[in-house]
Amino acid sequence: MRKWDLEFTVGLFLIAGIICLSYLSIKLGRMEVFGAKGYDIHAFFSNSGGLKNGSSVMIAGVEVGRIKSISLEDYQALVVMSIAEGIEIQEDAIASIKTRGLIGERFVEISPGGGERIIPPGGRLRETQPPIDFEQLVSKYVFGTLE
Repeated sequence: MRKWDLEFTVGLFLIAGIICLSYLSIKLGRMEVFGAKGYDIHAFFSNSGGLKNGSSVMIAGVEVGRIKSISLEDYQALVVMSIAEGIEIQEDAIASIKTRGLIGERFVEISPGGGERIIPPGGRLRETQPPIDFEQLVSKYVFGTLE
């Protein structure tokens, strides 16, 4: 009977450890198991420049969403962003792709507009700015064609 109690206790600790490890993996991986509450908006960029699914969407340095998908449509990058519930974005807002630090990860920064109209779920951000291409900038500087 004592051996069975020991094996049962070890089994419980093992199951608890697996559950804790799974929880940490999901949280650190920034995954959503049951789906995040919010709505999707779309934006077209001439160049997505290293943006990836799951990258952050920020307003004033605060994360308000994530990149849901990136696809090619009419030779432009269609970026679908999942925005948190309760965050309203004006139709004249500007979405730009930025980099954390000099060679950090890419994210979308939304600069709020001043208009009254709000983008509805499934709507589109009209004003976008592609990322700065540092390689092109350096080559222009090296060859003296920087304006």
